[in-house]
Amino acid sequence: MSYGIQLPVQSQSTLYTEPWEAAAGPDDLVAIARVADRAGFSYVACCDHVAVPRRLAPAMSTVWYDPVATLAFLAAATEHIRLLSHVAVVGLRHPLLTAKQYATLDHLSGGRLILGVGAGHVEEEFSALGVDFQHRGAVLDETIDALRAALGPDEFPEHHGKLYDFEGLGQRPRPTQSHIPLWVGGSSPAAVRRAALKGDGWLPQGDPRDRLPEQIARIRRLREEVGNEEPFVIGAITEPLYVGQPAWAVGRRTLTGPPDALAESLRAYRAMGVDQIQVRFRNRGRDELADQIAAFGAEVAPLL
Repeated sequence: MSYGIQLPVQSQSTLYTEPWEAAAGPDDLVAIARVADRAGFSYVACCDHVAVPRRLAPAMSTVWYDPVATLAFLAAATEHIRLLSHVAVVGLRHPLLTAKQYATLDHLSGGRLILGVGAGHVEEEFSALGVDFQHRGAVLDETIDALRAALGPDEFPEHHGKLYDFEGLGQRPRPTQSHIPLWVGGSSPAAVRRAALKGDGWLPQGDPRDRLPEQIARIRRLREEVGNEEPFVIGAITEPLYVGQPAWAVGRRTLTGPPDALAESLRAYRAMGVDQIQVRFRNRGRDELADQIAAFGAEVAPLL
């Protein structure tokens, strides 16, 4: 079971941001990405919002780094770790534009991109960009099909759909990977179905442990029904973690304790059929977060 991390600083929703992140910046992002790279993490992830309306700003904040720019910046600062958009709201942009950006990112990083996509949820964002919010699921469905073509091996990709129609338009550089992994985010029935039928993996949106088995079973059933036997990556977002015994209040939902106890708890995800977990550590600053990441990689991960 592999493990990855949503980066701090780059998105600052009040749901998960630690206070120190408000004053943090690029140096902190690079430091954490490098620690995760050395600690054997599978990926670092970056979110996507173009603009946050005033009504949602108190909860979401307006700090949302652009995923393409951020992941490209971190690609140059790291060596092995993969680069995940979790998730890119690809329906907000024409698929040829998205393909140009992410193909270039994959090319520059030596083939480390994982393209995570989702439908989005902020209506004002769609309205400002002239995209149909009410039918965003259908928009995403076709966008995925168009991206499959545009990120494939052909220099002149071709797609003919209801929303997008293109052929005879060349794009280079091509991705380094022959197949860009495309993981679909979301936990609604439509999102789970989309992941099962159109994705190479599923990124749940915070499903609790007791809900995951049912969701995983549905994904497997849907894929069996269409005879899809290609590899598929099941993901999960764990509870907040703290390796060791914290000397401060980390919250009652946080899993704490020695490495063997944490590993025993996290192995329950693997027993459900989860292939990769996304972890988040409670912390009071960059150094403590770096220590937590290093401790997890050295002491917990080998026991998973």
